[in-house]
Amino acid sequence: MLTRLANIFRVPDLRNKVIFTLAVIGLYQLGANIPVPGVSYSAIQQLQSQAGGKGVLGFLNLFSGGALTRLAIFGLGVMPYITSSIIIQLLTTVIPKLEEWREQGAVGQKKITQTTRYLTIALALLQATGLVYAFHGHDQALIGVTLDLIPKMTLPLGVFMVLCLTAGTAFVMWLAELITQRGIGQGMSILIFANVVAAIPAGAKSIYQEGGLLKTLAILVVSLGLLVFIVFMDQGQRRIPVTFAKKVVGRKMYGGSSTYIPLKVNQAGVIPIIFASSVLYIPVLLSNVIPWAWFQNFVTKSLTPTSFLYIGVYFLLIVAFTFFYVYIAFEPHQQADLIRKQGGFVPGIRPGPPTERYFAHLLSRITVVGALFLGSVAVIPSLLMALWHLNRFPFYGTTLLISVGVALETMRQIDSQLMMRNYEGFLK
Repeated sequence: MLTRLANIFRVPDLRNKVIFTLAVIGLYQLGANIPVPGVSYSAIQQLQSQAGGKGVLGFLNLFSGGALTRLAIFGLGVMPYITSSIIIQLLTTVIPKLEEWREQGAVGQKKITQTTRYLTIALALLQATGLVYAFHGHDQALIGVTLDLIPKMTLPLGVFMVLCLTAGTAFVMWLAELITQRGIGQGMSILIFANVVAAIPAGAKSIYQEGGLLKTLAILVVSLGLLVFIVFMDQGQRRIPVTFAKKVVGRKMYGGSSTYIPLKVNQAGVIPIIFASSVLYIPVLLSNVIPWAWFQNFVTKSLTPTSFLYIGVYFLLIVAFTFFYVYIAFEPHQQADLIRKQGGFVPGIRPGPPTERYFAHLLSRITVVGALFLGSVAVIPSLLMALWHLNRFPFYGTTLLISVGVALETMRQIDSQLMMRNYEGFLK
């Protein structure tokens, strides 16, 4: 690993890409620490000390690297873009126009990307409006306490703050695309990685202050075990062999080759966790609007990240959403039809419906393991914190998943670029 990192800086082109990526991350962190105009700095300090890792804000703050609790220019972070991408991906299976664009190749993908950008801006406007309203003394359900971060609130100031947050989201989206084009790795993933890693020291400090040294060391040992488990499962895949028949075109013979389709154990990544968290936070947000006392008491006592009811429902939702997302991302009928059209077949399986049934059977078996893996990694840390009555920083299972996944994928890209340059001994 250290040798590979050293070799990166021996290749000028690769070195420039790494430096460019680090510069963009630095610019992003700068914007994540500059509050929008009109925010009370003393109220921000009070918010960070009282509610930085609790309630809905804890999960949202994880993906913004702490920018949300500062109501910074980049306070919304990458969440609007992630939500927009997920919505477009789901709608592609039900809207014929989007499905048609997907099948058009690069031209269609460009149209889908542009639609995702427009939807991101719309979602950013909605989220920014909601956050400005919530942080002006309506944030009991959001953060667990009531604080007014905007004491001199006026309509023009509120509109200006919403526009600042929306413009910050658009700028973050542009930075992510710059990393994808000119840097190393996938831009959005790199920014999320930078955010969650930046929050780890503060989270560890919170656990130490609330639980003491012994519990902090125990959680550290569990984290290391989960880290090894995540790396092992992330590398796991089932390779389905595919053979392509020979065909003659003119005077030349094509095909006759064999390849494989890799089915990863963790095919869905961290998306089911985001889905499950979003669903569980809907009643929390509704408790601010619905004036029923019993409903508000239920949300306050039972729908907290360290309550056993929340953890149980959270686990079941992650398992359900894993199956839902995997069957959308890898559709057995579409894959079987694509292989048949290309003149390929799975050895021992007839093309068409038998291949489709074979894919569906394999996918269901692999997804069971992947869903249980995702659910376990997400809830084990929360179970420990619930048993020890720790309320701060309850999302580090998700943090480990994101950090390991992005780090491994980025290193794979670096490996492939080093191999393309044919530098002898680089990957030994």
